[in-house]
Amino acid sequence: MIRKYTLTMLVLTGLLFSCGGPSGGGTEPGPEPYGPVPTDGQLRWQQMERNLFLHFGPNTFSGKEWGDGKEPEDLFAPTDLDCRQWARTAAAAGFKGLILTAKHHDGFCLWPNPESRHTVAQSAWRDGQGDILKELSDACREYGLSFGVYISPWDRNDPHYGSDAYNDVYVRTLQSALSSYGPVYELWFDGANGEGPNGKRQVYDWPRFHETVRALQPEAVMFSDIGPGCRWCGNERGSNGRTSWSSLSPDGFSPGAGAPPTDTLQQGNVHGTDWIPSEVDVSIRPGWFWKESENDRVKSLEELLEIYYRSVGRNALLLLNVPPDTRGHIHETDSARLMDFSRALDRIFEKDIAAGASVKATSSWKGSEYAVENVLDGDYDRYWAAMEGDLTPWVTLELPEKRTFNRILLQEYIPLGQRIASFTVDALDEDGYWKRIAEETTIGYKRILCIPPVKTQSIRINIERAYAPPILSRIALFYDDVSSYLDK
Repeated sequence: MIRKYTLTMLVLTGLLFSCGGPSGGGTEPGPEPYGPVPTDGQLRWQQMERNLFLHFGPNTFSGKEWGDGKEPEDLFAPTDLDCRQWARTAAAAGFKGLILTAKHHDGFCLWPNPESRHTVAQSAWRDGQGDILKELSDACREYGLSFGVYISPWDRNDPHYGSDAYNDVYVRTLQSALSSYGPVYELWFDGANGEGPNGKRQVYDWPRFHETVRALQPEAVMFSDIGPGCRWCGNERGSNGRTSWSSLSPDGFSPGAGAPPTDTLQQGNVHGTDWIPSEVDVSIRPGWFWKESENDRVKSLEELLEIYYRSVGRNALLLLNVPPDTRGHIHETDSARLMDFSRALDRIFEKDIAAGASVKATSSWKGSEYAVENVLDGDYDRYWAAMEGDLTPWVTLELPEKRTFNRILLQEYIPLGQRIASFTVDALDEDGYWKRIAEETTIGYKRILCIPPVKTQSIRINIERAYAPPILSRIALFYDDVSSYLDK
C-alpha cells in the first residue's frame, strides 16, 4: 500500500473522503456495541491508568517476601506511620489510586479484624489501637485518590486454613474490611494456595467471595488471573502483550494453579466471552516489601518509562508497587523517582504535535456526532466511527507544517467494545511517497507506538483488520526526548 502522493490522487481522495454525516446530527442511530464491553466501574478503572501498590506488613520488618504466619505480632512496629505521606506522594506523582496489602499470605491484618488473632490489635504498636485501613482510606479521601485493598485468600496463620470452615472465616474477613472504610475501587485477590507439597491446601469458594464483594462494594473491580473485573498480565516484569484484547474466556480456569496459559494472560482472547482487561503489577524495587539493602536498586527513570509504554501503552493499567519502609514512610529514593517519572510523562505528553491538523477519513458513520474531527479534540466520549460495513478504513492527518514526532497514541472508544485487530501507520516522505513507519495489532483503550523520530506533514492510519466498523476516540502525536525506548 505504498503509493505516490500525486496531484491526481489528492483530487481523487478529496472526492472519496468523508468528514461525517449531515449537520445537526444526533438523529441517526449510532454504532451498536461489539462483543463484551466494560461496566462503568471497569471503564473508570481503565481511565485511572496508573495506581500505586503498597506492600506493607510484618515482612517489612523481617526482610522476608513471604512470612510463615508465626511472626510475633510485636514484630510489626512502624516508628512513624504516615498514610498521608503515602497519599500525598501518590497524588503529587499523578497516580490515581492506592492498593494496600491489608492481609498478605502470613495472615497478619493491618486492621483490627475480629476474625483473626494475628492483627494490629494484638501488637504493641499504638497499644493495639492502630487501624491502617482507616488511616489510609481517610488519607485517600483527603487527597482525592481511590482506595483499594489486597486481601490474600492464603493464610499461613489461621488454624482453620485447609478446611471448609476457613471459607466462612475469609468471607467474614472480607465483610470486615469492605464494610467500614468507605468506597473500595479494587479488591486484589491472588490465587496463592498452600505451603508446598506437604502443606495445607484450601478449596476456595470463589463464587461466594465474589458475591460478598459485590454485595458490599458493587463498584469494586476484582483482580485475579481470570478477573472477574481485571486479569493478571502473566508476569511481574511490567510488560503487557503487544497484542492485548480486553476480552477473556474464563470458563474452565481458576486463579492460581488453574490460571490460563501465560500467552493467554498476556494477549487475552480475541473473541472472549467477558470483558476482563489486563493489569500490570510490578515493583519499583527488586522485591515487593521494603529492604534497606535495596535502597540503591530502585528502578531508573528509563526503566519506569519503558514499563509505562509496555503497560498503559499496551492497553493495560499499571499498578506500580512502592513499599513503605520501617518508619511507615515511602522512602526518599522511591519518592524522588516517582516525581522524576511524573515530570517526564508531563513533559512527553504535554504537547500534542497533531494540534491544528486537518483530518479526513475514507468513511464515517451517518451523523455529524461521529465525524472524524473528533479524534483530535481530546474528549474521550467524542469519537469517529467508520460507516457500517467498512472494516478497513484509513484516516489521514495533514499537519500545518512538517513536524517531528516519535510517539503515536491511539484510543478506541471501548464502551462500544474492542474492534481493531491490526493497523499500520504511514508517513509521507520528501519524495511524495507513503512510507511505512509502524505496524501493530490491537489498540484497545490506549496504544502508544514508540518509533524512531519521523519528520513529516502527512500521517495515515490504515485499519488493516477489524471485526466491526472501527471506532477511534483519539489520534495524537508526541515527541519523547527523555527516553530512548523503542517497541521491540
